[in-house]
Amino acid sequence: MSEGQPLFVGGAWVAPDGGHHPVTDPATEETVGWAPEASPEQARAACAAAREAFGAWSRTRPEERAAVLARAAEIIRDRLVPYADLARAETGATTGTARAMQVGVAAARFRRYARVEPAEWPIAPQIHEAGPMGKAGVTGALAVRQPVGVVACVTSYNNPWANPAGKIAPALAMGNTVVVKPAPQDPLSVYRMAEALQAAGAPPGVVNVVSGRDVAVGEAVVASGDVDMVSFTGSTAVGRRIAEVCGRDMKRQLMELGGKGAALVFDDADLGSAVAGIGTTFSFYSGQICTAPTRVLAQRGVYERLVEHLAAYARGLTVGDPGKPGTVVGPVISAEHRARVESYVALGRKEGAVLVAGGERPPLERGFFVAPTLLADCGNDMRVAREEIFGPVVVVIPVEDEEEAVALANDSDYGLIDYVWSGDVARAFRVARRLRAGGVGINTVGRNMEAPFGGFKRSGVGRDVGVYALHAYSEVQSLVWPG
Repeated sequence: MSEGQPLFVGGAWVAPDGGHHPVTDPATEETVGWAPEASPEQARAACAAAREAFGAWSRTRPEERAAVLARAAEIIRDRLVPYADLARAETGATTGTARAMQVGVAAARFRRYARVEPAEWPIAPQIHEAGPMGKAGVTGALAVRQPVGVVACVTSYNNPWANPAGKIAPALAMGNTVVVKPAPQDPLSVYRMAEALQAAGAPPGVVNVVSGRDVAVGEAVVASGDVDMVSFTGSTAVGRRIAEVCGRDMKRQLMELGGKGAALVFDDADLGSAVAGIGTTFSFYSGQICTAPTRVLAQRGVYERLVEHLAAYARGLTVGDPGKPGTVVGPVISAEHRARVESYVALGRKEGAVLVAGGERPPLERGFFVAPTLLADCGNDMRVAREEIFGPVVVVIPVEDEEEAVALANDSDYGLIDYVWSGDVARAFRVARRLRAGGVGINTVGRNMEAPFGGFKRSGVGRDVGVYALHAYSEVQSLVWPG
């Protein structure tokens, strides 16, 4: 594997038809390794291998499938340091983030779905009157979760460990087989995950990984007649194209798409908590995360102080080498993406926003760095307030009262996760219930990993995480019999 990473198809490591492309460290601009370029034919072969493996794997006892996931979790945990070093080099995440939030979360997700959940539950007997089918009587019923079949997991570049693990682990636990198409920017980590699953005893064809920069590879996977479900994390634009393909063949979908999280900060909010929470947009994956609170709606009484504190917070963050202990903000994924983020900052200023902090490239010789940037005095109609920038950029919009804050928060194409900060907890919960978002953080940006995750509107379709992922990767079958 030293010369170039092979594909993983049908339990074998296969040379890619299209050769290899370099994977670039966004902090140093050096080559980390060589990722394989699958052909569409190899992508379809991976789907066929998953189809062939499905029958036996789906009939395997749940406890045996769980044991494979538990062993994979241990292997990943034992190899945490080298796996995290690779993730840091591929993504530009800081060492702490790569270890805890990337590889660490992946191991935790495999451990979580190694817990066998009930696959069936009884339904109360129903007494019914005589009808055209016969006499009056009682019927019993049982709801049973059945695997969907072959699941195509198309994953994002911002977390090549936690995101794929969040798809693969529950899908396998439910008896599905998978074909993973990782993002071309950082696919090497996903192949290490396949390596761990192979070592853990996953049978040939149960897990397959194919990658490539050519969109034809992903298209071949999604359109394959062997694929029953597509689980996608990425942009809304790509998600809509995938949904169109799935719709033609009535394939099951799970879509976790873009976000433009609104953070509602009221006059009675704990300012320190709000600043620290909103500030994660600057530090966590350098803002390359759909759940970030990037659009701040601040009540007038706290607006000036909040802007001042956020600006000081942004300026105080150390930007640089993600391998150094003191670094808080690493690079964005590529030169192209840095240019995109910078273009949005310039657009915001052109639209009338006031640049309070950041807006320039840090004085570093190499790497795709963007300084934490704060734009104030924004309007909700500005493109920087409506479109997902996916970088360390926060926009702040003043609001008069609760009604305006809720109205502007809901005036968005997105609805993934919003946030509310208020010292009045009853009001915070009341406001949260009015927000059109799949999740709402109340005085926190933390997440409960058993709570359902997904979005309203153009932020996605379906819910996963915790037991909800087991439902997402299964079909429900009703068994009915005479009582």
